[in-house]
Amino acid sequence: MTDVAAPPTSRQLAMVMDLNKCIGCQTCTVACKTQWTNRNGREYMYWNNVESRPGTGYPRHWEELGGGFDAQGKLRDGVVPGRGQDYGTPWDFNLEDAALGAELRATQAPTHGPNWDEDAGGGEFPNSYGFYLPRICNHCTNAACLAACPRGAIFKRAQDGVVLVDQQRCEGLRYCVAACPYKKVYFNPKISKSEKCIFCFPRVEKGLAPACAHQCVGRIRFVGYLDDVDSQVHKLVHVWKVALPLHAEYGTQPNVFYVPPLPGPPKFDKDGKPIEGSTRIPVELLEQLFGPETRRVLATLEAEREKKRRGKKSELLDLLIAFSHKEMFRLGEPVAPGLVQLGRRGAKAVHEGAR
Repeated sequence: MTDVAAPPTSRQLAMVMDLNKCIGCQTCTVACKTQWTNRNGREYMYWNNVESRPGTGYPRHWEELGGGFDAQGKLRDGVVPGRGQDYGTPWDFNLEDAALGAELRATQAPTHGPNWDEDAGGGEFPNSYGFYLPRICNHCTNAACLAACPRGAIFKRAQDGVVLVDQQRCEGLRYCVAACPYKKVYFNPKISKSEKCIFCFPRVEKGLAPACAHQCVGRIRFVGYLDDVDSQVHKLVHVWKVALPLHAEYGTQPNVFYVPPLPGPPKFDKDGKPIEGSTRIPVELLEQLFGPETRRVLATLEAEREKKRRGKKSELLDLLIAFSHKEMFRLGEPVAPGLVQLGRRGAKAVHEGAR
């Protein structure tokens, strides 16, 4: 465990996701999977995944597996998820036989996997409810994975705060996997190294948004620097204050933020009539995810919607609607025409050459 604070980054790249616009299409997941995790050992990895809520998530029950920091700022014990019971063993389908007319089947009996409970949601008809929660690495300011690594293999880039794993220093000890409370660090058994979302930094350096954000058909993702007062991210997080971190109580200061989903349409009584003043999604569920500021955010969103209904302008809703990519991403000028070096490592937990 490191006893040295990581050097401050000069800037922090961040993302805001508007959950009111996510349709659960998994385009972001496919974009990430095809670009980054398509080699041996990464079959089970989903650097980007979209969970249905209420639901168990991926890996299964990740919110119960520990990690992060306690109230005193000390690392909490965490658990390394099991490949079979928590992630699920990847399986193939009989595609060749199916192409000849056979019924499409899994080649082995699956027991668990990503999106295992997709669209299951909660409640009972006609008052069922649910929403989608896309997740990537939060590139935390106070990253638990960085603090836990005894090899000093995890660092934050000074130029943008992206958290990366130095593959040359990593020895696959998996302290980072256990320490991450979001369980967004993965172990590659083929190379015995830890791997994770890299915020598509090679794309960012060329002025392109991360693949998950660029391909999002719902236009739910905003990407920019928190200190850029003209960026959508800055306005949503610091000006309108409607974008909240996921499980801030974990103490890692995540830099991926969420606009909570509105509680939805009213419930219906036994006669099929709307119950005035009722909502589908329990606000308590949203507070469990996004904290005590959730009710204030929902009130702000409703107030701005009411302004629009009355024909008045709403800067916030115009910002959230985002008709084009230029209204979603503000990354500055490309720093180089091609790929560039990763930059300096952060503070190390051990001296060079130590084991």
